[in-house]
Amino acid sequence: MSRQTESIELSTVYPQEIHLSQESVAPRNESSLAPVDKGFGAWSFLVAAFFVEGLVWGFPNAFGVFLDGYLSDPSFSSQPHASSLLPLIGPLSSGIIYCSGPIIYPITARYPYHRRTSMWVGATLCWASLLGASYTTKVSTLIGLQGILYAVGGSLLYAPCISYMSEWFVARRGLANGVIFAGTATGGLILPLILPELISRYGTAKTLRILSVALAVLLLPALPFVKPRIHYSRSRQQVTPPRSREWIKSTSFWILLAANTFQGFGYFVPIVWLPTFAHAMNLSTTNSSLTVALLNGASVLGRLSMGYLSDKFNPWFLGMSTLFATSLATFVLWGVLSQSLAGLLAFGIAYGILAGGWSSLWTGFVSPIAKDDPNLATYLFGYLMLSRGIGNILCTPISSVLETVSGSAVGSASTGFQVADGRFENMILYVGSCFAGAAGVALLGWSLDINTVRSRRQGV
Repeated sequence: MSRQTESIELSTVYPQEIHLSQESVAPRNESSLAPVDKGFGAWSFLVAAFFVEGLVWGFPNAFGVFLDGYLSDPSFSSQPHASSLLPLIGPLSSGIIYCSGPIIYPITARYPYHRRTSMWVGATLCWASLLGASYTTKVSTLIGLQGILYAVGGSLLYAPCISYMSEWFVARRGLANGVIFAGTATGGLILPLILPELISRYGTAKTLRILSVALAVLLLPALPFVKPRIHYSRSRQQVTPPRSREWIKSTSFWILLAANTFQGFGYFVPIVWLPTFAHAMNLSTTNSSLTVALLNGASVLGRLSMGYLSDKFNPWFLGMSTLFATSLATFVLWGVLSQSLAGLLAFGIAYGILAGGWSSLWTGFVSPIAKDDPNLATYLFGYLMLSRGIGNILCTPISSVLETVSGSAVGSASTGFQVADGRFENMILYVGSCFAGAAGVALLGWSLDINTVRSRRQGV
């Protein structure tokens, strides 16, 4: 089952084969460029990119804490359809960032000179969205600002940051990937520990203003270090399109896309709803936020471990195993044992480790399909991000409907299914079923992969 796969980094946003006019790049001697994999330029970029990642993804990942605050505020919760609209904000924000990948990355690659401008525009939009959201009392406006506008800014800020990594790191690109992606989960770990106290003391409006100031204070000194190693002129680049369209006929890729979509439909639900679930158990605000913090913290370990294991074992087997284990953990730890804080925290840790590492397997899945074509690998990653984003967005209205439909359990809660008179029963069943479905699809992909390898060996 051991396998060695060709390394295809998610960060390779820029194709290696780019045709430039003589005016595209300012003439320079290679020795005048900063060194790769070492030196102040590379490491300062990595630290700054870590902060950017944590800020861009931290707010959507920690939105469950804000959701609890909004639903507890009569000025928001009393508005029509508030219980189904407010949960849209976090997943909508992260979903747009996911779905914009196939659009933003090619544009960024085609006009590399404007990447830094894109970052500053994105940072400004993120700051303005949080500040503007603090002054609104309408749910619809809140969705537009904290959900959509923040996501647009985050997309413009996120893509150039990722693209620069391939310029600064070559031999240590895997390390750079791990550090930056750890920033994503770190933001989701720290914010849930800070936000409850701020919301409890100042309310959601003032907390948003504080966060807008904090965002500016952290980004202003960091962004100057998020810069290219290779400086381009304003001239337009012509990017080589993928050489092969054989991937369209690849059954493995379409199976992967289906499993990825199933996983996306279920993955984001606990991230959004765990604080609300904990609040329904009459847990303190701190303990409610701790559930998401541990989940995001555990996902760091999940991403690092799955990325490492995917270089040594069949990614289909790893994916199938973790998807099935996530489904089992959802039914048992969340559905049965989460009537206590210990059980709920155990679920958060298990869920973060098992479900959080799925995207780290993408390189192992894509490598046999893209082969030696870096452009094709970038395209395929874009489609994977798109399918995950679709699941991210649509899972929220689905889970909101399931949450509003009362379950069959009544009386005191002896299981997680029975918390709040079964309010979350259907939601738990939905999440577990999504991962079970994704595991079944992954099993199909694993079987196909085994048969393909066997056929090749027999052909030899």
